[in-house]
Order: sequence, then structure tokens, then C-alpha cells
Amino acid sequence: MNGNEHLIRHLIASGVLHTSNIINSFKKCDRILFVPEEFYPYAYEDRPLPIGSAQTISQPYTVAIMLELLSPQIGNRVLDIGSGSGWTTALLSSAVGSSGVVEGIEIVPSLVEYGNKNLAKADIHNASITLTDPTSLGKPRELYDRILVSASADDMPTALFDQLKPDGILVVPVRNSIWCITKKRDGRIIYDEFPGFRFVPLIV
Repeated sequence: MNGNEHLIRHLIASGVLHTSNIINSFKKCDRILFVPEEFYPYAYEDRPLPIGSAQTISQPYTVAIMLELLSPQIGNRVLDIGSGSGWTTALLSSAVGSSGVVEGIEIVPSLVEYGNKNLAKADIHNASITLTDPTSLGKPRELYDRILVSASADDMPTALFDQLKPDGILVVPVRNSIWCITKKRDGRIIYDEFPGFRFVPLIV
């Protein structure tokens, strides 16, 4: 059993990874492709690892939880805010299939370059990472089926609600909780909180 297979078995056994589509994404998007070379020996450990610019590639356990909550579907248009290493962008791109698209955004220029190089290594073709304006959150005036935020906000980023399509889902850390936000067809917003996590801060 290789390192990635062992990591996936650990996540399944932990109960946080259970959807076949997302399991297959973890199989395809090997974490070692997204960590700096000096951290290759630790690529399959269930912990965050530094990627430069005071940012990290998130703990696999946490990524699995967030992706399961986000529930990406084939053909979805997804926004990945704070794409960092590109790992979550790649996982999402696999989950939405060739008919879907994932738009990663990042405010650190060196990480935009790093993330895109990693997407190329992973042979990802339906996703890209672009530099974003740190003064605006997300992509105002655009609409998405799913939005993932990988850094912790101090307050609920309600501006992102307007960027969700009806039946859209936003998964975002706020302080030490992961929130799953669902936008119903009638415009109602449903909140579900999952406490007990730590993230790097969202810079806006």
C-alpha cells in the first residue's frame, strides 16, 4: 500500500471521507504533488504543512470534512477562495468532472504560480488559479454552484451569499468553526455549524 492509499484508508476509517466521488478525487490528486519537496517525507501525515508565505496545505482530515459538506456535483461551477497549494482546487476539479469548472483565487502572487504548477503536475485541465484583489471577497457579480473558503474569517462573509446560485452551498471557516451555508431556491439561507477547528486567517 502506498502513502496516498494509506491516507485515504485512514480518512475513510475516521468517518470523514465516505462519498465515492470525493474518494476518487483523493485517489487521483495525490497530496505529494502539492507539498514543497522538503516536506515529501510528511506528505501523507494527517497534519497541515507549510507552503510558504505563512500559509499551509490543510490537514487532510479537515479537507475531507469540508469537501463532504460542500458536496460538489458533476458539472458544477466552483469557486475556491484561498487556493494556496492548489490541492483543494485539484480535488474539486476531479469531483466536478470534465463538464464542470473550478476557479481558484489567491492573493499571494507566489502561491498563484505555485498552485498552477501543481495543477499541471496533477494533469488538471478544468481548473486554474488567478490572482485576486484582496479588497473584494470572491468574485462579485459571478454565480457559483459551490464556494469553498480555506482560511478562517473573523465574521460570516455574507457577501458570498450573493455569489451562490439557488441550491448553492458555501463552506467557510469562521473563527474556530466550519460553517456549511445552503441557499434555498426561495432565497432562504440555512446555517450549519461544526466547531473545533483551526485555520490560517482569511486576509481581505
